[in-house]
Amino acid sequence: MRIYERYFARQIYLTFIFILFAFSGLFFFFDLINEMNSVGHGNYGFGFAVLRVALQTPSRFYEIIPVAALISAIYVFAQMAASSEFTIFRVSGLATNQALRSLLKIGVPLVILTYLIGEVVGPYTDQLSERVRLEALGSSVSGNFESGVWVKDTLTARADGEQVTRFVNVGELKPDATISNVRIYEFDSQFRLSNVRIAKSGTYQPPGHWLLTGVTDTQLIDVAAGSGKPDALNPVYRAQQVTVPEYSLRSELTPQILSVLLVAPDRMSMFNLFRYIQHLNENHQDTQRYEIALWRKILYPFAVLVMLVLSLPFAYLHTRAGVVGMKVFGGIMLGMSFQLFNTLFSHIGTLNTWPAPLTAATPGLVYLVLGLVGLKWVDRH
Repeated sequence: MRIYERYFARQIYLTFIFILFAFSGLFFFFDLINEMNSVGHGNYGFGFAVLRVALQTPSRFYEIIPVAALISAIYVFAQMAASSEFTIFRVSGLATNQALRSLLKIGVPLVILTYLIGEVVGPYTDQLSERVRLEALGSSVSGNFESGVWVKDTLTARADGEQVTRFVNVGELKPDATISNVRIYEFDSQFRLSNVRIAKSGTYQPPGHWLLTGVTDTQLIDVAAGSGKPDALNPVYRAQQVTVPEYSLRSELTPQILSVLLVAPDRMSMFNLFRYIQHLNENHQDTQRYEIALWRKILYPFAVLVMLVLSLPFAYLHTRAGVVGMKVFGGIMLGMSFQLFNTLFSHIGTLNTWPAPLTAATPGLVYLVLGLVGLKWVDRH
């Protein structure tokens, strides 16, 4: 970096750290108040509430970073404009496009930081936060659903290559990824019910197997097919029921897929989102919501660069155009409007089934154009 770039970076980074922790502390307070509703239920005390909210802090960092970058850059440039420092830089030969390139260079570490928090730290701590809460409350993930969770599982499990389709009903998913009250309805390639399995519990055994315990296996045999006189309109079945203490079931389902219930799509990692989208595609299910979440995860860190572009025009506004506090307040409103527009546009895109890349990229592009137009205007005037 050049000398002036190091000066800009030092000022912006120090202000960024202060604003990031100030905003996260404010959200911590609000989240803790919201969590007070669960305190006193089961073993969920005040300490668990504090721990749960603290574990959610990395995800708050992830959400706040672009806005914190915008406010910190606006504050630094407003201070420079008030003391005529930026005017001196311009007189010394700092062109607008050169200042923009330098600012984008300063934003690259913040983009990398956003990716690390959003992909490594945030998803892990969010799942841990939910597990802490559920274990303290003594409840299960699917306890709020009357019939449990339904998952479709398609695989070619038989030696003859015949495709098997299963509809799995999980009554309870425990925080440790064990399942209970499991019902599995298995269909053959012609979508005829061929088997019903009921298990008391199950644990995952990698790779690709679930160990079910307390299993009642009901095999349905088409009697008409065996006698050579099939009648699709009046099928006749013979049932054979077997009870076994344990049964190893091969399945494409994994605890990672079921853990989607623990974390909202926007707080999942890109890897888990991609795997879950693959699972939904293989089972011919709707993926719109998760595709939009995936593209938002890919593009959201670059919102830091967009926010920095938006902040640069404030460096060209002198003190007579407004005090520093008003500029910072304007930056806060601008950052909050971006967050609101980004969230609102995602819901609109989901409702209208717009292409996921377009839905995720449009808010950032709109504000990027707004920043470039503002920069062009202040440069001319």
